[in-house]
Amino acid sequence: MPSITALLPAYNEEVSIGSVVLRARQYADRVIVVDDGSADHTAEVAALAGAEVLRHARNQGKGAALKTGFASLNGDAVIVTIDTDGQHDPADIPRLVAPILRGEADMVNGSRYISGNKKDTPFYRRVGQVVLDTATNLDSGLSVTDSQSGFRAFAAKAKGVFRFWQNGLAIESEMLADAAAAGLRIQEVEIGVRYDVDGSSENPVAHGVRVLVKVLHDMELRRPLFYFTAPGLVMAGTGVLMGLDFLQTFARGGSLMYGPTLLMVMLTLIGSFMALTGVILHSIARIMNECKSELVTLGRADRENGYSAGKAARDN
Repeated sequence: MPSITALLPAYNEEVSIGSVVLRARQYADRVIVVDDGSADHTAEVAALAGAEVLRHARNQGKGAALKTGFASLNGDAVIVTIDTDGQHDPADIPRLVAPILRGEADMVNGSRYISGNKKDTPFYRRVGQVVLDTATNLDSGLSVTDSQSGFRAFAAKAKGVFRFWQNGLAIESEMLADAAAAGLRIQEVEIGVRYDVDGSSENPVAHGVRVLVKVLHDMELRRPLFYFTAPGLVMAGTGVLMGLDFLQTFARGGSLMYGPTLLMVMLTLIGSFMALTGVILHSIARIMNECKSELVTLGRADRENGYSAGKAARDN
């Protein structure tokens, strides 16, 4: 039975960190807190509660904290990430890791919305969540119901598949996209959440917009057909329809307006260019992925040949 390591990124969470660590220790064999440059006593309280503490000299963001935590791990432990503001209940850890321990999943996403929209979820949060879920699912090709959940479990083999390019809260969407690109088996399980302990000082609308921009930027590289071709076809189609309407008007003896005609030409040309750009980028990305797969296969074959040669030499 593999051990369970709870990884807790924290920034100025001295009020809640102690209770989260104590509760997590009931269900995890090891608890690691990554103090992301906190200005309060987060690190001291976490250590007193029994956690191993890693510290950043300055605040770098949640993605950077997770990168530090993942880099510190080795072995075959199941990894569980938990937000430290008190919204997540560590008692859900056994439910979260169960599919991994049964060999059914490589990554488990804790979801607040598997059973639908919960009544205790603030309306503005749910609207923003739907937008981010849709963008993340388009980017990753998944169909998760809670893309921004920070309560997740990972099999040991999933440790090395994440880029950790996003330092901020967009890391949740990035990790899902990386897991899908690596072919990990992803499941969701239902978790509880508390909103009466939300201590975030960041404006939720500004936060949501920033995350959405990061997801769309990632989609530019990962899903060019959605990012370029789809809107390009819409623009070009609109231009073509406008042109057909103008031709009909002209055939009936009407005159063409300079402004609408120029808009029609611009929509058609720009839309066609965007659609073609998306197709070209998609072809390039597919070729790169195929080359990467071949390199991985060759590397695996070389390692196996090296192991066989070494074993033969030892036997002789």
